[in-house]
Amino acid sequence: MTQNNEGARVVLHTNVGSMTLEFRPDKAPGHVDNFLKLAREGFYDGTRFHRVIPGFMIQGGDPNTKDGDARRWGTGGPGYHIDAEFNDIPHQKGTLSMARSQNPNSAGSQFFICHGEASFLDNQYTAFGQLVEGEETLDAIANAPCEAGGEGSRPVDPVTIESVTVLNHQEN
Repeated sequence: MTQNNEGARVVLHTNVGSMTLEFRPDKAPGHVDNFLKLAREGFYDGTRFHRVIPGFMIQGGDPNTKDGDARRWGTGGPGYHIDAEFNDIPHQKGTLSMARSQNPNSAGSQFFICHGEASFLDNQYTAFGQLVEGEETLDAIANAPCEAGGEGSRPVDPVTIESVTVLNHQEN
């Protein structure tokens, strides 16, 4: 059941700084509900940003990044999928969107924050929020030196989500 998440925000506390994200439940209520549920459960705590491409995006939310086997990174999720909620939010710097496989209804826990304009993702991926504070942290993560990984985009020095603070509309 969809919650009233109007005005809800989260703060992603990483080892390189914090970012505040505001959600768009009017555009993607299921994705907002899912992200907030996982955040409240501590699901994202200790996960890494495992795919970083400057000028494009930073991707995180994979529980497999909590262990050392980088070959599995990018393949994990919460054990279920949620249906796509494509909408008219443009993929531009700061847009929060859900990662997925080729199947449009395969999103689970992995998300990305755009580091630049990515209009080719519009109506192909579910955008469900926006960065409202912490652009310097987004830039620091996006510009981190990377090593060869599954896509040649894994930060050399791990960038970890230490915790997520959920702020509801009464606390904003």
